[in-house]
Amino acid sequence: MYTARRKIQKEKNAEPTEFELQVAQALFDLEVNATDLKGDLKELFISGARQVDLGAGKTAILVFVPFRLLKGFHKVQARLVRELEKKFSGQHVVVIANRRILPVIGKKNRRKRQKRPMSRTLTAVHDAILEDLVYPTEITGKRIRIRLDGSRLYKVYLDKKDQNNVEYKLDTFSRLYKKLTGKQVAFLF
Repeated sequence: MYTARRKIQKEKNAEPTEFELQVAQALFDLEVNATDLKGDLKELFISGARQVDLGAGKTAILVFVPFRLLKGFHKVQARLVRELEKKFSGQHVVVIANRRILPVIGKKNRRKRQKRPMSRTLTAVHDAILEDLVYPTEITGKRIRIRLDGSRLYKVYLDKKDQNNVEYKLDTFSRLYKKLTGKQVAFLF
């Protein structure tokens, strides 16, 4: 018997929260009811979900997926996000892959001489999160503005052709990125 519980598989067999079960149930319902998504969603599952308060009474839903399944989610992401936003009463839904940041190998931990892959560095993970946030749109450029007080503002230039599709979500993207990484970002076209 196939249930919605199989649509969420957390690390180390941890119990999912009530909200994660709701998102898993919504995915399961989409798989059962939407004939065009059925084949693509069959093998996909999520590893977590979180409702993030953006201030001013707005909330967004972060759906975490295993990195190895991200490409499968990208195939159906436009339709999947649209359907999930309908189910969760217009809250913005963002799909992000689970990534790990490995610590820098210092002098104190000389025993662990294993190399740290570039994909596990802080900068690489933060850049990948940024690309996941704006997925259907491509990032065409990035600039870092360092203010006089030392704070940094990241200016991210998005593809002009997707301006109509993404413009209403830009505030959500910048607030989510600030919550996830602590970096302030501004999106431009």
